[in-house]
Order: sequence, then structure tokens, then C-alpha cells
Amino acid sequence: MTRSTRTGAAAACLAAALAVAGCSGAGTTGSGSSTLNIATMTFPQSLDPAQAVGSALPFFQATYDTLVKREPDGEFRPMLATAWKYNADRTELALTLREDVKFADGTAFDAAAVKANMERFKKGGGADAKWLKDLEAVEMKDASHATLQLKQPNPAMLFYLSDAAGLMANPAAFGKGDSLKTTPDGTGPYRLDTAKTTIGTKWVYQRNPDYWGEALPYETLTMSFFDNETAIVNGLKTGQVNAALLQSADQQISIEADPRMKTTKQEFDFQGLLLFDRGGALTPALKDARVRQALNLAVDRETMLRAIRQNRGEITSQVFGPDTRGYAEELDTYYAHDPDRARELLRAAGHGDGFTLKLPRISAIVNDALAASLAADFEAVGVKLVWDDLDGASAVRKVFTDRAYSGMVMNIGQSSSDWVVVDELVNPGAFNMFGTTDATVRELVARVQSGTAEQAGTAVRSLNEHLVEQGWFVPFYRMSYLHVSDGTVTVRPQSGMAVPSIYNYSPAK
Repeated sequence: MTRSTRTGAAAACLAAALAVAGCSGAGTTGSGSSTLNIATMTFPQSLDPAQAVGSALPFFQATYDTLVKREPDGEFRPMLATAWKYNADRTELALTLREDVKFADGTAFDAAAVKANMERFKKGGGADAKWLKDLEAVEMKDASHATLQLKQPNPAMLFYLSDAAGLMANPAAFGKGDSLKTTPDGTGPYRLDTAKTTIGTKWVYQRNPDYWGEALPYETLTMSFFDNETAIVNGLKTGQVNAALLQSADQQISIEADPRMKTTKQEFDFQGLLLFDRGGALTPALKDARVRQALNLAVDRETMLRAIRQNRGEITSQVFGPDTRGYAEELDTYYAHDPDRARELLRAAGHGDGFTLKLPRISAIVNDALAASLAADFEAVGVKLVWDDLDGASAVRKVFTDRAYSGMVMNIGQSSSDWVVVDELVNPGAFNMFGTTDATVRELVARVQSGTAEQAGTAVRSLNEHLVEQGWFVPFYRMSYLHVSDGTVTVRPQSGMAVPSIYNYSPAK
């Protein structure tokens, strides 16, 4: 993967975080009707699937099918691909394709469409194009069989095919300039109603009468953009919105007081300090694992969670989430708050007089309370934390392009795929921008990538334990998000995504 694509991905991630990380959806009218109105604080810059990112996936799912469907529990099910099989060394993934699917103009979906879409997605420069970095070629055996040739095993390929990289558009549209940016052309369960849609504000989709699959329960699907959660809560309470995702603890508490609302909690993002400079290039003290361990011991996670998130979440010392095989419940509490032990470790590492750590601060992610809490915890063990206030645009450049900081406090979504976590946070790239590694990491990553399912599961648990012991990261807590409906809709959270798939909404019984 190139640095530029990594930087682009990081920029998109940061932009999503600034938009308050997750998504959901709004509209008008609704209760008990055939219309589902979803409110969202995230929207796609383009409806062209080559530019799709997972955080905006519902906008694309309405009009495009993916090759593989990811169920709410994370299991993979047939969609446009009815079957799949790896070869022995997992460098080939053979797909059997559904034969009864056509695009709106009558063009048949086939292996040629798969090849055209995947090659276009890989070369399209979208934030998630990196997912197909291991795709070398797509071979067509016949119209209903395609084989993905991989440069090396990629344990997350089915996950990617159930996400942005698996969206299939009509290749006939590829030669029509930028038409897909505003006029999607897929095989999905809905068609965009361009007459009622205002791109950037409100997207209206009507049920596709020619859909090959089972019709979804709503004739009309509307997704509307809101720039704050207060407006979303008002929309839910006044019937303008049927369903939404709330991230603010205050707004969650507000909506839970209304007996008409139905709510479901989900933990997806974790918040924490991602340490980039484990080699000590910018902050020499961070080269010593004892110093990184001391930072972890200095953080009073329980107080932070109580004061900042009103206890809506779970403290954690690991970056692997509960949906992964790498997760170990006991690692959530690996670093208890122990400033005395932190000071001992700093003295042992030769930093008894402390050191200065400069970090970027974006107020949308690090509010005043969090900034003050972390600075106080570090100061208590002798580490002076200096915040460098940045806006979103300058942060992307200074953090990911200039590599000007030793770490950054961020909100990171916890994928359900072990390999996605490894590739994003452990392998050299945007979030491991100095390329930190060691012999243990190299050995375990290779086993996660190429081992059998049992070998990979054992290796990823060992890898997670090693990363925690070595203080690669300073996670604080997983944040509870709240899926809310006005009482007319049942919403099932989606494993591996902050926002539910469009398939996860149904009329309340």
C-alpha cells in the first residue's frame, strides 16, 4: 500500500470522526407507514461506489448489492455471489455468481461486471481502495464464475466483499463521466428518486420493482443529514424521524426519558491515545516499553469514563473489540490505575524527572474535559502533556503527511475482522506511520495471515496480548452508542459497523 492511499484513508477516517464518527438516519412522517426515515450525521461525498467508504455504506446498500452479505452477527451469507471457495494457500478466491440479476437497463450482472467493478474500485482512489491492495487480478471462467487472484493471503477478503469493495455497479455507466456521483446504477433493492432527492441534505429511495431478491419491508427509504444530535432528538420526538444513532451521552439520556422511544445499545468505537512513535524518533522516551506501560498505568480510565461518558461504555486496555477472535476480556483491565507503579517504571527507564509529550488536539474529538483529564493523569506521574490545537484540515496534513506528532487521541471503530484490525493498526501504514515492529509481531502477524483458522485464532490472541504488554496503544474505553427508534421500528445493530445495514430495520411488532 502506498503512503498516499494510507494518508487518504486516514483523512477519511479523521473526517468521519469530525463528523462525530458514526451515522444513522431521518425523514418525514412514518409511524406504521411504508416509509422509513433515517437521520444521519454522516453522508457520502459521492454515490459512485468507487468512492464508497464503510461509514456511509447504507447510502450505497439501497441501490447497490454487494457480492457477499454480512448479517448483523457478522456471518457471511450469499448475495450476488452464491458460493465462494479458497484454494489451498488462500491466494485464490473462486466466486459463483447469481445468474438471475440484471441492472436497470437490462444488462446482465456477470463475471465481467465483477472484474470491471473490482478493478475500478482498486484504482479509483477512494478511501477504502486500500482494501484491495492484495488483489492482483480477476479471472473470468465464464459468466457466472470469477476468481480473485491475490498477491498474498488476505484473511479479510470476504469482509471487504461484504462492504464497500463488494458493491457492484453497472459497467455501462463507467463511461458516462461522473454520472454515478449523483445517479447510482446498481442491482439493489431501491432506486434513487432523483426528483425528491436533494444531494447533501435528503436522499429518497423507492423500492425497486424488479429486484431479484426479497423485498425489504419499506416502500420508501429516506436518509436525511443533520448537523447535530439535538436536532435529531427533536426529530424523533416530533415524528419527523423514525430511527437514528446517538453518540452523545447527554442526548442518549434525554431520549431514554421518553417512553415512546425504543433503544438498543452498541459498543463500536473505542477512544484512546494511538502512539505512533514507538521508536522514539520524535519523543525518545517512547522507545522504552516501560514508558509506554507507565502512560497506560497513569490513565484513570474509570474516572474518565464516568466523567466524560457518564459511564456509557466499558474501560479497556486493548484495541481488539469483542467481536474479534483476538479479544480477551481480561485485557480490558490489564492496566489498572496505578500512578505509583507508573513513576517506578519511568524511573527505571531513566525518566524519573519526566518528559514532555506533545499531541495534536481537535476539539470535536478531544473536548475540554478529556484534554484536562488526560493532562492531569500524565502530570501526576511527571509527564507534561502539551496540546497543539488544530482544525480538521491542518490535522490531516500535520498528523498523517508531516508525521509531526508522537501520537494522537482518536475514536476508532472496532472491526469484527481480526485482519482488518491488524492491517489498520499493526502493519506499517497510516496508524503505524513509523513502521514499528518486532520479532514477535512479525511472527504472529504472519501466522494470523497464513495459518489455519485455529492457528490464526491462537496467533491473534497472542498478538493482542503482546501489544498490550508492550504498551503499543493507550486505549481508554469503548463508547456505548444508542440506536433509537420512535417506537415504530425495530433496529438491529450491525457487527463491524457503527451504523446498521439497511436490511436491519423492520416494523416493530
